Amino acid sequence: MAQSDLRGRPTTARFDLSELTHRLLVGTASLSSPGPLWFLVLSGTANLGTAAGTTQLAPGDAAWLDSRTGFAVTTDARAKLAVADLRVAVATYPVPSPMVIRGFAARHAGVAELVRGCPLDGACRASVFADGYGNLVGAAMTDSWLADQGSETHTDPLVTRVLEAVIADPANKWSVESLAGLVHLSRSALSARFQKALGRSPVRMLREVRMGAARDLLSDRSLPVEAVASRCGYGSIAAFSRAFAAEHGLSPQSWRANILQAPGLRSTANPIPLTTAHTAPSTRVAATP
Repeated sequence: MAQSDLRGRPTTARFDLSELTHRLLVGTASLSSPGPLWFLVLSGTANLGTAAGTTQLAPGDAAWLDSRTGFAVTTDARAKLAVADLRVAVATYPVPSPMVIRGFAARHAGVAELVRGCPLDGACRASVFADGYGNLVGAAMTDSWLADQGSETHTDPLVTRVLEAVIADPANKWSVESLAGLVHLSRSALSARFQKALGRSPVRMLREVRMGAARDLLSDRSLPVEAVASRCGYGSIAAFSRAFAAEHGLSPQSWRANILQAPGLRSTANPIPLTTAHTAPSTRVAATP
């Protein structure tokens, strides 16, 4: 499943998250905020509704949805969920959205136990939790999905070279044409290879890598947003803010304020009841990668 980066070390899929909460759905309550979303059913049963239909999840089941998938999570009576904003920062293989893993807690008991217990004691720092747990949960989900499908990942060396170049220098003024030129392909040929190898376009890959870098940089309060924008390949704060808001539903400044308002990720020993109001998924606005 691993590819290699420019320094010879394995380049694997990278996931991150900025918040983990325990939530309680009761009666007509629903969870339908814009994605991405990962959740593990801790108790009760939950119904995941998307354009493809409704899937019921039992205790121990988990699901993930990307930021482009509209959804609503409901319950017939009562359900306790562990919920996180798990994102793909670097993709090295295609994964579906929604992705449902039956028996996740039994198949990945250690990861499930960490999700249940940390940071409820307040001992887990946000940066450590996000970097470590995001990758743990993301890897567990995708490995299980590949096993369920009986699939194996096959790397495309030309796609790998393009991915490595973007990871090494997200600030470069990349275009699909310049990316294709790295491996002597046409724009259409590169796009076709990306869709086959990663399940996404070169433009989508570029935005994911840049947004992953942006989240890392925004966690450093001493770094001005202008500098973050420049290091992620955006020529202006306006362009960066549009792209960031389209992906996260918040401006870079608001995201930084939310993430840095407490020393640890927010989670509660007593689950927080959700509102009974149903909010439709927001419409995403196209923006520069």
